[in-house]
Amino acid sequence: MAELRMIALSVNVNKVATLRNSRGGAAPSVVHASEVALDAGAHGITVHPRADQRHIRPADVADVAALMARRRHGHGPRVELNIEGDPRPELVDLVLATRPDQCTLVPVAPGEITSQAGWPPDTSPERLGAVIRRLKVSGIRVSLFIDPIEAAVRWAARLGADRVELYTEPYARAFAMSESAGRQAFAAYAAAADLAHSLSLGINAGHDLDLDNLPLFASLPHLAEVSIGHALVSHALWVGLDRAVRDFLEALVG
Repeated sequence: MAELRMIALSVNVNKVATLRNSRGGAAPSVVHASEVALDAGAHGITVHPRADQRHIRPADVADVAALMARRRHGHGPRVELNIEGDPRPELVDLVLATRPDQCTLVPVAPGEITSQAGWPPDTSPERLGAVIRRLKVSGIRVSLFIDPIEAAVRWAARLGADRVELYTEPYARAFAMSESAGRQAFAAYAAAADLAHSLSLGINAGHDLDLDNLPLFASLPHLAEVSIGHALVSHALWVGLDRAVRDFLEALVG
């Protein structure tokens, strides 16, 4: 019998903060949403505090970090906090202050609504090398957000990252056209994952993964974690957050 692989689901709660900020006040609560997701079986929580604070704010990061610390000291299953963002000084300081399990460094283009691409593989080591070293010395796993290409995987390995997060929007776009187009796009991700694994990098993935395209993507070799926010919270509007998390967990195991 083949061994069942466990792929971690990290629920991105940015959209909960977006809804709260659209009205002001404290509802809906990012912390409560995180609690519901974890109680439903999610393996972690992801937050992406942007410089403009349009969704997650520094106070949210501190509150979610406190929740995760309480969970770690309890008797339940192991859960992880992932903070993602561009390596601006205030983001790095926030990460070092809250000590998540993982920090995913993501390039940010001026005026972007959401992430548009992974780090270019010609990005100079000086831009990220010192940040990666500071985080790792503090015991924080570092993942770099990249496109599924050989040059980017090798660049991440040279910089000393622990993992890469493969940018999956191109795959999702192809899958939306047809399953066969999705399978063709998937081949590039499988090659990138195999290469990353050979270079001792862990493999995460995220961006536009949903209940339709996730079952195929979950067969990616060596996949450790997916981070999903928009599609999961959108699904939760119809079925509730607890059920939405459970539906995505089911999709990960086929």
